[in-house]
Amino acid sequence: MLFSLPKLSYSYEALEPIIDARTMEIHHTKHHQAYIDNLNKAIEGTELENKSIEELCRTAVNNIPVRNNGGGHYNHSLFWKVLTPNGNKLPVGNLKSALEAYGGFEKFRHDFSDAAKTRFGSGWAWLIKNIDGSLSVTSTPNQDNPLMPVAEKQGVPVLGLDVWEHAYYLNYQNRRPDYVSAFFDVINWDKVEELYNA
Repeated sequence: MLFSLPKLSYSYEALEPIIDARTMEIHHTKHHQAYIDNLNKAIEGTELENKSIEELCRTAVNNIPVRNNGGGHYNHSLFWKVLTPNGNKLPVGNLKSALEAYGGFEKFRHDFSDAAKTRFGSGWAWLIKNIDGSLSVTSTPNQDNPLMPVAEKQGVPVLGLDVWEHAYYLNYQNRRPDYVSAFFDVINWDKVEELYNA
């Protein structure tokens, strides 16, 4: 089962001015596609070929090409899903309750922003669902994610923010905090709720 580039549910320019069309196009068609191409090369003809991307993230971390490129594919696939041009809504339902138990939306926003801004070098900030249904905020380096046993904090990602420079540099240059702040205007909370409930 080789992997392919997921289609987006919005156009490249739909997230402007938060994320510009050129960045979206390069990020999706070049960066994400490269992770998929390299992952497929690494697994083709091996026993890993029939595993899901989640299984690869959970079990193949000692295989560095699969870890890096599988993580890149999983992380970006989630990232595209949690973006929407119709942002600015707030979480509802079970996710809202879980965020209230976490300490409230503003505490989550502060912690998530801090995780994204302070991730040294390249990586990701995450909101994850724990086994007991509670939420945690964490971050990972490079293309690691919280499904991987090497992660500092493991859980199921329901929201992820790419803080590699390729995700924001054309628009924000070295102003990562501005990019992190703007991200909250394009979060698809309906999708995050769906991922939480799943």
